[in-house]
Amino acid sequence: MQEWANQLCENRQFGSKMTDSKYFTTTKKGEIFELKAELNSDKKEKKKEAVKKVIASMTVGKDVSALFPDVVNCMQTDNLELKKLVYLYLMNYAKSQPDMAIMAVNTFVKDCEDLNPLIRALAVRTMGCIRVDKITEYLCEPLRKCLKDEDPYVRKTAAVCVAKLHDINAQLVEDQGFLDTLKDLISDSNPMVVANAVAALSEIAESHPNSNLLDLNPQTINKLLTALNECTEWGQIFILDCLANYSPRDDRESQSICERVTPRLSHANSAVVLSAVKVLMKFMEMLPKDLDYYGTLLKKLAPPLVTLLSAEPELQYVALRNINLIVQRRPEILKHEMKVFFVKYNDPIYVKLEKLDIMIRLASQANIAQVLAELKEYATEVDVDFVRKAVRAIGRCAIKVEQSAERCVSTLLDLIQTKVNYVVQEAIVVIKDIFRKYPNKYESVIATLCEHLESLDEPEARAAMIWIVGEYAERIDNADELLESFLEGFHDESTQVQLQLLTAIVKLFLKKPTETQELVQQVLSLATQDSDNPDLRDRGYIYWRLLSTDPVAAKEVVLAEKPLISEETDLIEPTLLEELICHIGTLASVYHKPPSAFVEGSRGVQHKRLTSSAGSGESVESPDTGSAAVSEAPPTVIPSQGDLLGDLLNLDLTPPSSTGPPPAAAPGIWGMSLSRRPSPCGRTPLSLLSPLHQSPSPPDYSPTELGGDIGGSPAMGAGFGAPPAAMPASFNAPISGGLDDLFDLGGGGGMTMGTYIPPKTVWLPAMKAKGLEISGTFVRRSGVIQMEMTLNNKAMSVMSDFAIQFNRNSFGLAPAGPLQILTPISPNQIIEAALPLSTVGPVMKMEPLNNLQVAVKNNIDVFYFSCQYPISMLFLEDGKMERQVFLATWKDIPNENESQFQIKDCHLNSDAASNKLQGSNIFTIAKRTVEGQDMLYQSMKLTNGIWVLAELRVQAGNPNYTISLKCRAPEVSQCVFQNYETVLKN
Repeated sequence: MQEWANQLCENRQFGSKMTDSKYFTTTKKGEIFELKAELNSDKKEKKKEAVKKVIASMTVGKDVSALFPDVVNCMQTDNLELKKLVYLYLMNYAKSQPDMAIMAVNTFVKDCEDLNPLIRALAVRTMGCIRVDKITEYLCEPLRKCLKDEDPYVRKTAAVCVAKLHDINAQLVEDQGFLDTLKDLISDSNPMVVANAVAALSEIAESHPNSNLLDLNPQTINKLLTALNECTEWGQIFILDCLANYSPRDDRESQSICERVTPRLSHANSAVVLSAVKVLMKFMEMLPKDLDYYGTLLKKLAPPLVTLLSAEPELQYVALRNINLIVQRRPEILKHEMKVFFVKYNDPIYVKLEKLDIMIRLASQANIAQVLAELKEYATEVDVDFVRKAVRAIGRCAIKVEQSAERCVSTLLDLIQTKVNYVVQEAIVVIKDIFRKYPNKYESVIATLCEHLESLDEPEARAAMIWIVGEYAERIDNADELLESFLEGFHDESTQVQLQLLTAIVKLFLKKPTETQELVQQVLSLATQDSDNPDLRDRGYIYWRLLSTDPVAAKEVVLAEKPLISEETDLIEPTLLEELICHIGTLASVYHKPPSAFVEGSRGVQHKRLTSSAGSGESVESPDTGSAAVSEAPPTVIPSQGDLLGDLLNLDLTPPSSTGPPPAAAPGIWGMSLSRRPSPCGRTPLSLLSPLHQSPSPPDYSPTELGGDIGGSPAMGAGFGAPPAAMPASFNAPISGGLDDLFDLGGGGGMTMGTYIPPKTVWLPAMKAKGLEISGTFVRRSGVIQMEMTLNNKAMSVMSDFAIQFNRNSFGLAPAGPLQILTPISPNQIIEAALPLSTVGPVMKMEPLNNLQVAVKNNIDVFYFSCQYPISMLFLEDGKMERQVFLATWKDIPNENESQFQIKDCHLNSDAASNKLQGSNIFTIAKRTVEGQDMLYQSMKLTNGIWVLAELRVQAGNPNYTISLKCRAPEVSQCVFQNYETVLKN
């Protein structure tokens, strides 16, 4: 063994002993023929020299593929160095010469049984790197032997080879049972073998998210933690990344893992440190905050993060980007470490800006004096970009820490007095934001700002100053003169300044109408008659018509109270932050984007979430069986940014096709095993909105193509495309004896009472969408589902280029065409939009079932929100089942699929209830009265072909109804009940 180790050492160092540069200097003609002769020489040294020359030529880009058979002949050697060089050549040219590569197979197989473990490992590694289908079948037997080799070096090499082979031919690897062997290697006695097995399984699992290869359990975790202490630094990273995908059963297990991972924080390799931080950040979610260990862990996390900042600038930047995420999630970790983020004079600009950002995030009442003093110092630096950011940072401090606002304003005024042009302009921009945050508090500084009006030459600063003058025109004696000075060069100004100037002069006119009539007419004329900008012209016409027709309304619109700006608008959205925390130490944590946003072929990228809070042992990343019953109470609605980003970040702006067959669904629509698990994801629950008119002929929804059971059981998978035929089963309703006769009775008819249309609810608040507020609801009219929205631009800039995209959802809802917003939305403008929807989109079970994740894009950004559509939107107009079919179906559906609910405080009689429900395509098949209690038998049919049967009991004088629901897919029952309740109570 010692001899082999020495041989390997010599092999690694041979390049340093010899002057190998000589191989790269030759440019002789006829070189190929010379090399061919040397390669066939009987002298071993001459052969080795020739192969080195070939490798050198290959390295600089020369085509030496003509020498393939001659180089392959050199494989028959005991010299490890020469064998390595030949294998290197083979890896490079095997793909272009697959037929000739077969010549090398026998040597590979022979080398896999060599006495020297280094040669065995080299052979199996090279075979794995040769991506030629013809060779892979010959690799199986040697690989099987190497996976069970007595030498750990060979086993660890073979483990990685399985992942490479899986990438070439996944089916072959599964058929040969290599995955099971790989799982067995996790229990290997050698820690490096364990690490490589984990790395290989993780690699395969990433490209096949549904495979559930890494079935982590406490026993496996214990083996990994044991190996963690002994393997190399890169092995430790593989194991730590694997641990991050595990969700402990309880807080005790979580604490135990944290205790065993904590020593990795002191490792010299920064990648190991960040991987350990990732594991601890995730498992801390499980620990109760009142636990002593929780506080200890927080203290232990700070020093390694601080230590990372003493590395070279590039590593510092990576560390700072990761710290930025950590600080947003748990600022308490570094709250006492503010000084390490103070900027050094020799820091590169990218490090300075990142430190500045973290300083603001850590700013609090306790350290604000220290932070402000530092920021004021930065504002006198020579780097213009950095100075601008420093001035803006002072404004952010004022908005974040209210107690410091006065001191921040004072600091900004001091900076304005320096009369440095770009400092003054940035100060005015941030003071405008301070006015928005603290109205009627710091307006005394306006006079100072007005003194510097002439020096403003940047559009953003000019627009900010104009806004201040217009907003506080009543406090500025010469406001009309100031605005008139801007008006002189109106057509030379940027659009941002023109729009702001138009609004400011209209505000001034509404506050001082007698003095500024001429001024407002001048600006309206400039904006409408002399401008080619449609945004400016439209706003000008709106103001003109408002002022000429209803000055009171104009005052209410233009001088309306403005919402306060939020504290930190640049925080990462919470669910995206959770996913990024799970990717600490990777590119995702540097870009601050999920892997699916920048990794090609992102279908293989798993979306990760932090572990649930204490008491929940459910793994977020583990596959979801999809068969859990929906709970009686509405679930807590939490948006899942990970799921949103997986399908929505790269918006496809082309309109989806409304024709053609829907994509094929997996067997059982929602019964799929998913690694990227859809999390509960919604905002305000929507009330039911039903069709205004009934369509005599329902549209063709091709429900059979989306057919299948909801719970994932194959036993329920058939027959949802059409009403089921008679099926045998029991019927345990209280009226069991007379059910056959009840269908001879009349009932259930009558005129539709009118459809309930609920008010719109706010789906996307302006504070979370940079000023864009979206309210909306869903409606079904004449068989067409529509998403009706009100878009309100509460920002100070024009919004345009709108597009919309849905994530996969339970019933395949998707836009049937593009979002039709034909003109840009000016500030404070409100427009209505109706988006027709189809039900042929991709299907994935959501929680709750009627949850819809939406992304809206405009010229500013992409915004995400979740809403819940009333399930009645999916009830078809042909949902009235034949009476005999109803009876047979009710009997056939198993009793365990029946759900019973109470609808309280409803004061309608049975006929009124029936008529009201029919407006939502809930059809009464029959009505029966037993002992003063009316029983309505009703049916409804969903767009994916699922039928829901109901029995509604109405007792005269009793405001509480009882409803029994039967369905092949019992998960639907909760949503249907909520729909009943909404319709009957409104």
